[in-house]
Amino acid sequence: MDLGLQDKVYIITGATRGLGFAAARALTADGAKVVVTGRDGEAVADAAARLGGSASGVAADNADPTTADRLVTAALERHGRLDGILISVGGPPAGSHEDITDDQWQASFESVFLGAVRLARAAAARLVEGGVIGFVLSGSVHEPIAGLTVSNGLRPGLAGFAKSLANELGPRGVRVVGLLPGRIDTDRVRTLDALSGDADAARERSSAAIPLRRYGTPEEFGRAAAFLLSPAASYVNGVMLPIDGGARHGF
Repeated sequence: MDLGLQDKVYIITGATRGLGFAAARALTADGAKVVVTGRDGEAVADAAARLGGSASGVAADNADPTTADRLVTAALERHGRLDGILISVGGPPAGSHEDITDDQWQASFESVFLGAVRLARAAAARLVEGGVIGFVLSGSVHEPIAGLTVSNGLRPGLAGFAKSLANELGPRGVRVVGLLPGRIDTDRVRTLDALSGDADAARERSSAAIPLRRYGTPEEFGRAAAFLLSPAASYVNGVMLPIDGGARHGF
C-alpha cells in the first residue's frame, strides 16, 4: 500500500530516540522528509544522521516559547513546504501527588502541555488542506496510570485541546489525531518497570493484561504513526487511537 508520503515534509519533536525516532524512521522509509528535534544537540545530529539524507535536525526545547515558530520556519526554509507535525515529548516525572514539587508541575506543564499547544498553533497557521497535526499522548487520557500523577493530570487536557483543534481545523481540510501508546518497549517504559523494584515481574504483570500478551516495539508504533500522518489516513480525524496491543479493549 502506498501511503502517499513521497516528498511530504513533517516536523517530529522528541525524535532523538524512542517513539519519536521510530515515527521519523517509518516516515523516511516511505519517502517523507523530516525535521527532527530534541533538547540535546549531539543527540539530534546523531538521530538525523541515522535517518539519512531525508532528515535534518534542530536542537530545540518544547518548553521554549520561541521553539514552535523556529521549527516551522526551519521546515519551510529547508524544504519549501510543511505537511504535518508529530508532537512528542519526554515523559514527565513519575511519582504520586505527594512526591511532585510545584517546580516539577510547572516545568511539566510548560513542556508537555503549553509547549505542545504552541507547536500545534504554529503548524496550524501554515498547514494547508491535507495537513495533519499528531499528538503522542498516553493511555492516561482514558485511565490514570499508577505512579504517573503528572501525566494523568496533563495528557487528558491535551487530548481535549486536540479534539477541539480537530473541530476548528477540519473545515480547512487539516486533520488532528492523537496516538495513545501503551506498553511499548522503550527506555522510558523500562525505567518505569524498574521503579517497581522488580522490572521483570512488572513486565510480566503488564504483559499478562495485554490481549497480545507482549509489549509493543517502537517500530510497530512508528508504522502506526506514519499511517495516521499520511494521506492514506485522509478521513481519520479527531480520534485518540490506542496503540497498546488491545489493552484498553481488554479492560
